Amino acid sequence: MSATVVPGRMTAATDDDVVVFLIGMRVNRLRAVRSWLPAALAMPRMLRELWCRPELGMLDARTYYSGRVILVVQYWRSFEHLDAYARAADREHLPAWRAFNKQARSAGDAAGIFHETYLVPGGSRESIYVGMPAYGLGRALGVGPVARRGERAAHRLDARTPDVPVVDAAGELVPQPDGAHR
Repeated sequence: MSATVVPGRMTAATDDDVVVFLIGMRVNRLRAVRSWLPAALAMPRMLRELWCRPELGMLDARTYYSGRVILVVQYWRSFEHLDAYARAADREHLPAWRAFNKQARSAGDAAGIFHETYLVPGGSRESIYVGMPAYGLGRALGVGPVARRGERAAHRLDARTPDVPVVDAAGELVPQPDGAHR
């Protein structure tokens, strides 16, 4: 989790598949602290467990706050890893989920929770980081020079533009292996 700025124009280093998982909660009734605080405290425990156990499949996570909403953006190695974690009775998530559901039945709508899952195949995303520490997909997958994958977003999104040649910063064609369009 280094804040060291990586110089130059970088992009996510690999075309591996990745799962982007957004999970969060909204505090609907601020004064009902006993109703929503346990759910708010459960997420740091889950993240700590996932950071300590990389074999569980989470690659990276970042927490954001906006008004009454807490959002955690997570990157996972695969949906299978995410699903296995969500269902594991011996991990932090399932007991917290059960406790939230029990509390929600008795306290009503003091807090709401949500999640969204995106399966992102390699080659169907693009990213760029200029003068940034490792961040987002780049932090989850590592970063490499933009020129390796193309100077423009269209070049890096080879799944949408498979016949676009990749060029470096000087405009020179970057040789690609047979059948590759990156």
